[in-house]
Parts: sequence; C-alpha cells; structure tokens
Amino acid sequence: METEVKIKKLRPDAKTPRYATEGSAAADLCYAGDGDIVIAPGETAMVPTGIAISPGRRDVAAFIYARSGIASKRGVAPANCVGVIDSDYRGEIKVALHNHSREPFTVAPGDRIAQMVIAPVIKAQFAECGELDETERAAGGFGSTGIK
Repeated sequence: METEVKIKKLRPDAKTPRYATEGSAAADLCYAGDGDIVIAPGETAMVPTGIAISPGRRDVAAFIYARSGIASKRGVAPANCVGVIDSDYRGEIKVALHNHSREPFTVAPGDRIAQMVIAPVIKAQFAECGELDETERAAGGFGSTGIK
C-alpha cells in the first residue's frame, strides 16, 4: 500500500525522509540545524527536522519511532516513546530526543535521528455503557498471563 505525502522543506539543509532499504517500514528523519546539539545524560532536546508534511488524507497519520541502533547502543530515543503527527498538523516536525545513558550524546547536522511510519488511523465512536462483555482474561493485566 502506498500513499503520497507532501513534504515542505522549512530549512535549506532539510532532508526528505527516505527508506533505507526496499523492505523498510519506516523512513529516516534527519536533524536539520546549524550546529551540533549535545544532549547531556538524563536530558531531553528538541531536535528539528526542517520539514513539515501533508499526508493529503485524514485517515492516516505519521508516527515517530526511535532508530533502533541509537536507542539500543547509545540509549537515546524519543522522550514520548512514540510521537504522533496528526494528519492536519502543518508545523515543523521536531523530535524530543531523551538521553537515557550516562554519556553525553552529540547530534550533528544531517544525522538520522528517528524514523517515521505513515499508518492508517481508525477513528472510534465512544459509547458509554453500564456493562462490558465478559472475557476469560477479565480485568487481569500487568503480567497476569505470566512470563512463560
């Protein structure tokens, strides 16, 4: 499934998101800025991408995820875990990167900082009720099904 997403470059050094391989589900987002950003241990920095998007339809949204290499090897990932870019947002996409490690992390202009997935969105119609249907699991949660 493919859909056209319009990209507006807001900074001259902005890069169009791109898929690293043909099988990639997410397109890489890059830092667009004038100089390095150093994120201290335990700190969060807003990292601009220099782009705004328009998916052209209301039934999709963009979801911003960590790049697995930076997250697993360097301890740096989006502060909100998954960022949601609604279909009607036209401002600059910025990634709130949080440094979970004990070492400073430097982001240089052009670095790939996160990845973006364009995915369908199903709108719910919420209906209040007095009772919910019964299930085997019921209210069991937070490990109620065990480890093995």
